[in-house]
Amino acid sequence: MQALLDAPVYDLPQAQKADLLLRRLNALNQWHQQHSPEFARILAGYGWPVVASDATALPFLAVRLFKHLLLASVPEAERFKTLTSSGTTGAVSRIVLDKTTAALQSKVLVRILQEFVGKQRLPMLLIEQPALIQNRSGFSARGAGALGLSFLGRDHHYALDEQMQPNWPVIEAFCERYANQPVLIFGFTFMVWQCLLEPLRQRGLTLPLAQGILFHSGGWKKLQHLAVDNAAFKARCQQQLGLSRVHNFYGMVEQVGTVFVECEAGHLHAPALADVLVRDPQTQAPLPMGQPGLLQLLSALPLSYPGHSLLSEDLGVLLGEDDCRCGRQGRYFSVLGRQRGAEVRGCSDTFQ
Repeated sequence: MQALLDAPVYDLPQAQKADLLLRRLNALNQWHQQHSPEFARILAGYGWPVVASDATALPFLAVRLFKHLLLASVPEAERFKTLTSSGTTGAVSRIVLDKTTAALQSKVLVRILQEFVGKQRLPMLLIEQPALIQNRSGFSARGAGALGLSFLGRDHHYALDEQMQPNWPVIEAFCERYANQPVLIFGFTFMVWQCLLEPLRQRGLTLPLAQGILFHSGGWKKLQHLAVDNAAFKARCQQQLGLSRVHNFYGMVEQVGTVFVECEAGHLHAPALADVLVRDPQTQAPLPMGQPGLLQLLSALPLSYPGHSLLSEDLGVLLGEDDCRCGRQGRYFSVLGRQRGAEVRGCSDTFQ
C-alpha cells in the first residue's frame, strides 16, 4: 500500500500500476474475507479466489448490494461515520467508515485534485448550502463530496441559502473580494446549472471568475432532458462565469476518495490508487478497449467495508492507456450513462 501512496498520481505506466494495485486488492480480499462474514460467504458461494492472478479475475460486488446489506469489516465500536447514497427511490446505500479509512479517503482525494489545482489552498465558492455538512457523524453522498472538496480551499463561501436559492449577498461578497483572482469552485452538476447558471441567465448577470477552476460531479440525467451535454455545460460556464477550466469527475459514495477526473482532453483518468474495467452487462465477461459495457471500479482504499472491487450500474468504454494527449499515464475512459432499468442516483440529480 505504501508504494501506491508514494507513487505519483498520474505518472505510473499502466503495467507498473496494475502490479502494485493487484497486490493491494488481493490483500484487501483476504482482509475482508477474514473480517466480513457476508463477504466471505459471497466468495465461497461464487467460488471466487481470494488471491486473483490479474485484475479481471478479482471478485466484485454489485454496487446495489450496499442498499440491501450493511457490509462492514470492522467492529461496531470502531465505526464512527456512515455515508449514505443519494438514490431517489427505495433503499439507500450505507457505507461504514472507521477513522483509518476515512483519513485515507480524504488524503487521497486531496492528492488527486491537487494535480489539477496545485497545493496552494484557494478561496472557495461552494454551490451548496452551509447546513449540508454540519452533521459530521453521518453524511449523504452530497455532504461527503462537499466536505471532501472543501479541504482544498479556504475562506469558504456557500452560494445557496436554505431554500437552495442563490444567496446573492454571499456571491457578490465573494466576487468583490476575489474578482479576477485564482479561486476554486465546486458544485454538483445539476445544481451548478439549476441553482447558479440559470438564475444568472434569468437576471442577465455574469460573474468575474475568469481565473477560477470549477470541479463538478454527479448525474447528468436531468441536464440531458434539458438538452445540456458536457460541451454545452462548459460553454455556459465560460459565458456566465468566465471559466476556461472546468473539470467533471466521476465517482461514487461506495468508493469515496478515488475519483476519476476529466483531463484537458475531456477524458476521465484512473489515478494510481484506482482503476477501471469494463464488463459485458449480460455475461460479466471483461471487454476489450473500445467496447461499451458496465464499469467495474477498483480502489485500494476501503478497509472498513468490502468496497474495493465494485460492479457499477453505469455504462462506459475504455478509450486507451498511457497515451492520452494530456500526458497522464494509466487508463482513461468515458461514461455513457446509466444501465437501462437502473435507478437515478447521481448526487446532483437528487438534491431535492
